[in-house]
Amino acid sequence: MKRTFSAALLASVVATPLAAEIRIGHIYGQTGALEAYAAQSHTGLMLGLEYATGGTMEVNGEPISVLEYDTQLDPARARALLAEAYGDDEVHIAVGPVSSGVALAMLPVAEEYEQILIVEPAVADSITGANWNRYIFRTSRNSSQDAISNAIALGEEGVAIATLAQDYAFGRDGVSAFAEALEGTGAEIVHQEFVPTDTTDFTAAAERIFQAMADVEAERRVLFIIWAGGGNPMGALNAMDPSRFGVEIATGGNILPALVAYRDLPGLEGATYYYYEIPQNEVNDWLVETHFERFGTPPDFFTAGGMAAGIAIVEAIEAAGTYEDTEALIAAMEGMTWETPKGPMTFRPEDHQAMQSMYHFRIEVQDGVDWGVPVLVREIEAGDMDVPIRN
Repeated sequence: MKRTFSAALLASVVATPLAAEIRIGHIYGQTGALEAYAAQSHTGLMLGLEYATGGTMEVNGEPISVLEYDTQLDPARARALLAEAYGDDEVHIAVGPVSSGVALAMLPVAEEYEQILIVEPAVADSITGANWNRYIFRTSRNSSQDAISNAIALGEEGVAIATLAQDYAFGRDGVSAFAEALEGTGAEIVHQEFVPTDTTDFTAAAERIFQAMADVEAERRVLFIIWAGGGNPMGALNAMDPSRFGVEIATGGNILPALVAYRDLPGLEGATYYYYEIPQNEVNDWLVETHFERFGTPPDFFTAGGMAAGIAIVEAIEAAGTYEDTEALIAAMEGMTWETPKGPMTFRPEDHQAMQSMYHFRIEVQDGVDWGVPVLVREIEAGDMDVPIRN
């Protein structure tokens, strides 16, 4: 049954901590280049808490208080804020951040304070890989899930691939995972290009890519782009007419404003984490209906992720029977399966990565829609992806 609750419950509470309340700290980049992602994540978190508590914003009779902290995308600031949340504000569970680089800086703080940090929506593999500790759980997908799903969508004999990515943890982990995922598919990466995160002029990078691809013998030449934030590399590269070199552009999914650029590339294929029309389940139905009612727009990429984190928090506390005993929460969360807008997710016991579906899509241009619409080709279920376990 669908549940509809008051919009007032979306307001987060930022107040002096009380003795008898469940304190959730959302440490995320409210300002900076990824603030659109951050806003979606916070809306989703609040909606997830609301949905999972049946609108009461209470678990076992205890009220939920959400304290917000702005990292400003600064790793050092994020470390200090997480320590403040655990230490001074006595937060029981923390959520965030947006940036992978910021997340990596925060992981040791969770271990130092022996408190849970649910990573959402940062993606780099190393978060639940080389830099992981047992207090880290991640509801967002990781770079390997992105990579494997896109390899399933694009990898086949006779395909030569060049990659363009940002030169930081998200981009480098993404390309590394994508290259590994392509092994055995018959496709081959023939060139890798990394550029600064704030790049807006892609001319030099494009020339290097096109030159590298020009001499490659292949049935299909693909430029695969891994990008977060502004800059619109796909639009810039498409304007250079890569078809002159026999190159087609491919990429994964993105937020709705970024999908506007996809409208110029009908037929583009890739794999995505979420698009609001794709999943068919009760949780997503509620999210889509509620988001339209309250905001007049569909939920976006990171709204779904934030909601998954909010639901996970409530279900973990209910299963553990406590919000203050970290060890009991860890025991409850390891292997826990819960329903999300994407369908079921499961925290893998070995590294606490949420195992989840991804979606192979093809872009269509539809009347009355301002962006390129990712139409489902096939659901790539968790069991279809051999996601590596941390080193």
